[in-house]
Amino acid sequence: MPGPTSYFDPAAVDALTPRTADLVRRRAAALGSAYRLFYREPLELVRGEGARVWDREGVEYLDVYNNVPSVGHAHPRVVAAIAEQAAHLNTHTRYLDEATIVYAEDLLGTFPGHLANVMFTCTGSEANDLALRIAKAATGNEGVIVTHNAYHGVTAKVAAISPSLGGMDSLAPWVRTIDAPAPGVDLGAAVVVAIASLAEAGIRPAALIVDTIFASDGVFPDAVGLPAAVAAIHAAGGIFLADEVQPGFGRLGRSGEHASLWGFGRHGLEPDLVTLGKPMGNGHPIAGVVARRDLVDAFAARGRYFNTFGGNPVSIAAAQATLDVVRDQRLPEHAARVGSALLAALRELDDPRVGAVRGAGLFLGVDLVDGDGRPDEVLALDVVNALRGRHILLAASGPDNHTLKIRPPLVFDEADATRLVTELAEVLKERA
Repeated sequence: MPGPTSYFDPAAVDALTPRTADLVRRRAAALGSAYRLFYREPLELVRGEGARVWDREGVEYLDVYNNVPSVGHAHPRVVAAIAEQAAHLNTHTRYLDEATIVYAEDLLGTFPGHLANVMFTCTGSEANDLALRIAKAATGNEGVIVTHNAYHGVTAKVAAISPSLGGMDSLAPWVRTIDAPAPGVDLGAAVVVAIASLAEAGIRPAALIVDTIFASDGVFPDAVGLPAAVAAIHAAGGIFLADEVQPGFGRLGRSGEHASLWGFGRHGLEPDLVTLGKPMGNGHPIAGVVARRDLVDAFAARGRYFNTFGGNPVSIAAAQATLDVVRDQRLPEHAARVGSALLAALRELDDPRVGAVRGAGLFLGVDLVDGDGRPDEVLALDVVNALRGRHILLAASGPDNHTLKIRPPLVFDEADATRLVTELAEVLKERA
């Protein structure tokens, strides 16, 4: 079964409680076999608040995984904004709507000045699909370079550049992959090799696309060599697309001008295109592409853009409220402070099976390894499920599925961090 080891195995359905087994069977019958569930024992969640969620029996869990409700589950300001706008009007972007324009101007104000346009979609997948169309239209080229275990979405075109979704065999012939920025990897040289490989096939590069935290590759916040990689793609006539769907909106903490909300700032880069999604509306479906004006103009010269639900007034209300909360509650600064303490505490765990610990703000990765220092997927699976049993929710990531992926709502606090580290230490001790 493709996918991370933390997924539920449908063959184990008979071992579940009667109600859970019934729901799993009905879900599979109605939704089909392509869907996945987390954990050996799937969860039925019914309520959330802040960094916590509750199941149907009223059991509370600490959410250390879901970055979509970035300002916290069911944040009252976001809920109120959605309800108020839904009670008035919800339509599309072919009518003038002042709130949409105000939000667009507000959002663009958080980016470098050369990124002057935003185009709204419903999901990060749609945003990356649209960004691909813009890149190919503006450059006249077709080739795309991504990392070996990248994930950029689920549309046909974007799935074709997402090896973590379907494996290397699922990639389009116009795609080349490079290593993630682990120690010793020369990203600039890797992009040059990828460009040469495309050229051998008669393909010119349209874009280098990276998730600026390299989430699916195992979490690499300090991508040494990324500026050289961007320079290489520019020299070959392509553009640089920063996928901020996972790291954006302050998750990585404050680290300099234009870096308080966006991961590309950590690397000192000015991308040509930026894609947004997941946390943009705190769970309400809204996403977008932020772009250089000349790229949008080149795309517009070949056709028009419209998305029935992308940027609708209710979604805009959710997005504006979310952005306001991020700023008003100083969540990037909070993420930097809590994340730094959590990173230090995880690195202090006295267990040889805890390998490298990487992170920025509230996006961290913890490698679990065996006695020889090799990726230990089995241990990662056991730890994820054992923590679920201790009412802490996280998941595994990376090409070897041995990296614990930690990306809680941004309201996750110091007490939550202590609880996570304490429970993780106990889980590892039980498996010594």
